[in-house]
Amino acid sequence: MSRIPTLNSPFLLGFDEIERALERVTRSTSDGYPPYNIERIGQSDTQAETLRITLAVAGFTRDQLEIVVEDGQLVIRGKQTDDKTRAYLHRGIAARQFQRVFLLADGMQVSGADLVNGLLSVDLHRPEPQRRGKVIDITVRD
Repeated sequence: MSRIPTLNSPFLLGFDEIERALERVTRSTSDGYPPYNIERIGQSDTQAETLRITLAVAGFTRDQLEIVVEDGQLVIRGKQTDDKTRAYLHRGIAARQFQRVFLLADGMQVSGADLVNGLLSVDLHRPEPQRRGKVIDITVRD
């Protein structure tokens, strides 16, 4: 099967990374666990726009969770292990593992994370981009 580029306009130069990122997102499959919310927290004159990702991680302790930013992605992992000392008569709550990956836009920064009542909240912010311009000199060659 041949690959048809999605960003094949001659006016879109250097967007290969975005195309690869879109392919990564569409390839990643998830079982829907843990459920999560993404909310926009208001922007003010003194504070940049903030996004908050909240994951329902009931049963996980702080030591069983890991948040890493790698290769332009926010990776949130959780790993529980079975307690071999317990003898269950019925087991309806399984020890689980998960990994959630969120692709970050350029400039997005993780500002902090909180674990409260089984909800893990990760705050992201994007500083206001500075407008930059550059005048290109034109060389005349005869």
